[in-house]
Amino acid sequence: MNFFVKGIAACLMVILMTGTGVQAGENAVIETTLGNIELEFFDNKAPGHVKNFKDLAKKGFYDGTTFHRVIPGFMIQGGDPNSKSADRSMHGMGGPNYTIKAEFNNTPHDRGILSMARSSDPNSAGSQFFIVVKDSHFLDNQYTAFGRVVKGMDVVDKIVNVPRDRADNPNEKVEMKSVKIVKR
Repeated sequence: MNFFVKGIAACLMVILMTGTGVQAGENAVIETTLGNIELEFFDNKAPGHVKNFKDLAKKGFYDGTTFHRVIPGFMIQGGDPNSKSADRSMHGMGGPNYTIKAEFNNTPHDRGILSMARSSDPNSAGSQFFIVVKDSHFLDNQYTAFGRVVKGMDVVDKIVNVPRDRADNPNEKVEMKSVKIVKR
């Protein structure tokens, strides 16, 4: 019995120390033209956003889209189906033709956090997401954090530093060749 109690205590300590809210299950691998980015999800902090991202990825929704907004010292944004088009004026305006409810949580927007883009309406997220490259706590409790980068932050850093136009859209496409959901 004592061994069992010690085991439970050790597990609880790990959970308290990490504080990530991450559950075992599936990760996402984004294959880009500059390398791969692997994400783990915060299933118990933003289950609706995690499910939405996974569902879109499994349908191939993100395949061929680009990181259409890159801001050094802040973040990279992608997930817009309009970014497949050569008409750059429409990049950043598209989505899956539905929105999901916000799931704001206590996850700070630290470097490497995966969060959902939205308009001024908190419940307007759809498919566009961003990855923070520098701690951005002004976003905390205003945007839904639903995962984090576990491998490939060097690729995120490459993407955020590509030459871009005045709308922060990369001059040369940084494409998501595929977004796959994989077992951990």
